[in-house]
Amino acid sequence: MKIVLLERINKLGQMGDIVDVRSGYARNFLLPFKKALRATKENIDFFKEQKSILEAKNLENKKEAEVVKAKIDGKSFILIRSASDTGALYGSVSSKDINEIVSADGIEISKNQIKLEKPIKELGVYKIIVSLHSDISAEIFINVARSIEEAKLQEIGEKLDKTDITKTVDEKAAINNMFDDENMAEKIGNQKEESDNSEISNDSNKQTLEDSSKVPSNNSSEDEVKISTDQK
Repeated sequence: MKIVLLERINKLGQMGDIVDVRSGYARNFLLPFKKALRATKENIDFFKEQKSILEAKNLENKKEAEVVKAKIDGKSFILIRSASDTGALYGSVSSKDINEIVSADGIEISKNQIKLEKPIKELGVYKIIVSLHSDISAEIFINVARSIEEAKLQEIGEKLDKTDITKTVDEKAAINNMFDDENMAEKIGNQKEESDNSEISNDSNKQTLEDSSKVPSNNSSEDEVKISTDQK
């Protein structure tokens, strides 16, 4: 189906572009949410007449999206759910559930703005993208737990994991930036990992030797007894 876009759509086109899309995508999303019109002669003429108005409205929507982003970007929301001992939820968390918990905090978004590839079916902390505008998106974190206490523990664990991962990524990025040759950067990175492992091994061996030196020798005790006997 050919349509004319009324706003910029990621990976599709800019406002005013005439593009060919799947009928289902147009009928279920683009047309009902007034993001596009069928590319008929009448609609194309209508767009040309309304272009300046649409551009002004788009700019206003973008400013509103920036305000919402400032409120929710990086924010965490806790969802309490029942789950098994293995962490599998009795049910699942959908875009609707996420929309409700965010809206309960006084922030208005629609469930269609929440980019959830598939329902959440396990306990944990999940990063969710919220598309506020074609040019603006925000990240929120959904902490799915069986209790507030468990949610707090999960959040602490998530922060620790992120710190370790960020440190490793930053070190590799620094090495890659030092060399134009990717093979050389990879070689240096591998050498660093081997060096770190070697240091850990050496420290372990050193500790073992120190512990061994503290254990009294049986032979030494026997020699002392023998000398004492000879003296007698």
